[in-house]
Amino acid sequence: MKIYKLPSGTLLLNENQAFFGPEINWDIMLAQENLKDYLKTESKTWKTISPEEGDELIAKGILTPMGNQEIWAAGVTYFRSRTARMEESQDAGGADFYDKVYNADRPELFFKATASRVSAPGSSVNIRKDSTWDVPEPELTLVVSPSGKIQGYTCGNDMSSRSIEGENPLYLPQAKVYAGCAAIGPCLYITDNALEDTATIRLEIFRDDILAFSGETALTQLKRKPQELADWLFRANTFPIGCFLMTGTGIVPDDFTLEVGDRVRIGIDEIGVLENSIAKI
Repeated sequence: MKIYKLPSGTLLLNENQAFFGPEINWDIMLAQENLKDYLKTESKTWKTISPEEGDELIAKGILTPMGNQEIWAAGVTYFRSRTARMEESQDAGGADFYDKVYNADRPELFFKATASRVSAPGSSVNIRKDSTWDVPEPELTLVVSPSGKIQGYTCGNDMSSRSIEGENPLYLPQAKVYAGCAAIGPCLYITDNALEDTATIRLEIFRDDILAFSGETALTQLKRKPQELADWLFRANTFPIGCFLMTGTGIVPDDFTLEVGDRVRIGIDEIGVLENSIAKI
């Protein structure tokens, strides 16, 4: 099933059926340990509408599908990311760090964003004025319960300043955490099953409505299993209302930097497409 956060309420799509309900408390919802069953129960009192009516509601605009959850992220989980990080940090002497963490037992995990720093689907994500090399990072993003159980998935854009992180790995928080540094959506795909390893993640960047970059990767290239990453995050952390965890990127545009006005489209099989424009802060 898929759940959308709308300005006028809540939309649930389940098995070719659509249900339109009132605005709900997403903190309470994402604090549930059996989210799929919870939504089935809640939606029994919602208005049944046609799938076409659901599409019309989505077309009018959607909000970020979250409450006050934190977003965390994993790094260097794809070989492609490892190689890119090593190349950009070579001059700073930090290349070995990325090679070592790729092969280590403990993954790289870092705080990414509070809800106030997350952009809604269709709105703008930001690049930094003090950065010279900026890229989107398309990532499968986990919806994790307070106990650490993966309850669903969404598309994530982990915006990144490659010039700042490449200058010194200790600048990672500045390269990653700022206003408009992330986006998730368009919905939450709630399922009891893991996504197929063959699921594809796609990235398209448009400049002046012309395709300027495209790339794709599959979950088969993800070195660590999603639940493994969630387990590490919960080793010494608690999340009473659940959290989101971006799982890293396998698509890294080389010789390319984002510009104001670009449009970024991230698509993941089974979930949908997240689109944002680029602004500068």
